[in-house]
Amino acid sequence: MTIAGHRTASGEASPVTAVSIGVPRRTLVHTKIDVRAVGKTFQVRGADRPFTALEGVDLAVHEGEFLTLVGPSGCGKSTLLDLIGGLTAPSGGEILIDGRPVTGPGLDRGVVFQQYALFPWRTALANIEFGLEAKDVPRRERRALARHYIELVGLAGFEQRYPHELSGGMRQRIAIARSLAFDPDVLLMDEPFAALDAQTRESLQEELLRIWEKTGKTIVFITHGIDEAVYLGRRVAVMTSRPGRIKKVIEVAFGSREGDLRADPRFGEYRHEIWTLLRDEVAAAQEQERTLG
Repeated sequence: MTIAGHRTASGEASPVTAVSIGVPRRTLVHTKIDVRAVGKTFQVRGADRPFTALEGVDLAVHEGEFLTLVGPSGCGKSTLLDLIGGLTAPSGGEILIDGRPVTGPGLDRGVVFQQYALFPWRTALANIEFGLEAKDVPRRERRALARHYIELVGLAGFEQRYPHELSGGMRQRIAIARSLAFDPDVLLMDEPFAALDAQTRESLQEELLRIWEKTGKTIVFITHGIDEAVYLGRRVAVMTSRPGRIKKVIEVAFGSREGDLRADPRFGEYRHEIWTLLRDEVAAAQEQERTLG
C-alpha cells in the first residue's frame, strides 16, 4: 500500500511506502495540509526588487502525522508556517486544509511560538481558558477543559501560578495546553523548545510525543536541530537555502519507539542523511548572509 507523499516539481504527488512506525498506530491516507507551488515575496524598502523568501514550495502533510521541518537559517521555515496558519497570504500558489483554501487564521489551527506569549496577569489556568473564551464556551465547561489540558501537559497543581512563577519549560507547556484547549485539528509549532536548556528540551520532546499519541493531532514542527527533527518526526522535510523550497522529504521508519531511540544505529543514519542534504544549503545560506552584510 502507498500513501501520498510530497509533490514533485511537476506538481504530482510522489508515493511513499506505508510502513509500521510504532505508536500511535494510524493509517496515514488523508492529506490534511496541501501546499501547492507556494511562493512568498516581500517588498523591501530601498531595494530595487522584491525579496523572495519562498518559491515553488510543494508539500503534503497527512492527517494525524507529526512532520518536522528543518533547514538553514533564513530559508523561510517560519514564513511557511505563518502561511499555513493564515497569518499572511502567499504571493503565489495555494494552501489547502481538508481541501479548502486557507484564507486567514482559523480555530482549526493552533500555533505555538518560540516565545511563550502568555498573559502575565493571568494564572496558568486562566491562560489556557483564553482561547475557549473566544469561542464563547460556558464558564463551567471552560474551566473543566482547562483543567483537563493542564493535567495532560503534566502541570496539575500549578493552576493558580502566574507565568513569572513558572520555569521556562512550564511556561511552554502552558502555551501548548492553551493551543490544544480549543481543540484545533492542526498544531503548528515554530521552534518551541529552542530557548530551553538541553535537559528540559528532551523532557518536553518526550512529553509532546505523548500528547500527540493521545490526541492524534496533525503537527508541523519547525526546528534547527537535526536530532530533534529525527526524534520527533515521522517524516522530516528538508528545505533549501533561500528562496526556500522542499529539497526532500525523508520517512523516519523506526519499527518501535520504545527505549532510547537516540542509541538506535538508524538514528545516526537518518541524522547523517539529513546533514548531507543540508550541508550545501547551510553553506549557501552563509554566503547569502555575507553578501547581504
